[in-house]
Amino acid sequence: MYGEPEGKHFECWTVLGAWAEATTKVEIGALVTCNSYRNPELLADMARTVDNISNGRLILGIGSGWFEKDYDEYGYDFGTAGGRLDNLAESLPRIESRLSKLNPAPTRKIPVLIGGGGEKKTLKLVAKHADIWHGFGDPEVIERKHQILDQHCADAGRDPAEIERSAAVNAGMTLGEPGDLGEKLHALGTRLFTVGVGGPRYDLSPLRDWVAWRDEKNK
Repeated sequence: MYGEPEGKHFECWTVLGAWAEATTKVEIGALVTCNSYRNPELLADMARTVDNISNGRLILGIGSGWFEKDYDEYGYDFGTAGGRLDNLAESLPRIESRLSKLNPAPTRKIPVLIGGGGEKKTLKLVAKHADIWHGFGDPEVIERKHQILDQHCADAGRDPAEIERSAAVNAGMTLGEPGDLGEKLHALGTRLFTVGVGGPRYDLSPLRDWVAWRDEKNK
């Protein structure tokens, strides 16, 4: 997953398109693209295009937005956190509708990943629209979020097992070693572990440790 860096939100989808063409197996996506930066129908078209280039390997990661400097730089209305979440709630059905009408169509139902931990609004949107939930926090926090998400799923009449659970495990978020943190999160149902690596000096050793733990876990 590619982080949509502040000040470079148009570049992000160009990178995803390049990765889609240059790779053949890995799934790709933004973690996460900001809903406020684009018209929902346009974002759906962009997602469809990258999905087709990649032959069905795109994950549409999306969130409500939080980096005020970008809004100021590009002249977007920053508003309030609640307002941005309301906008996301309005955009998700529009994205779904547009994807269902496109010709050519996406190669598959593009998985939607929603990032964020808000218990009243964000997780409710996850229960209604997402295939993957991405969150942050220690295992105790993640456990509580899972329980709240499960309740939102029950309220929406959806099987919570349909939603894959994802968590950040380094890069200033939740820190720990795979044998400890990984085991705790795995026991809670987390199956997608995101390891952040930043430049200009890219230290891949944490990623190698997590991949080795994953491979051992999957034996």
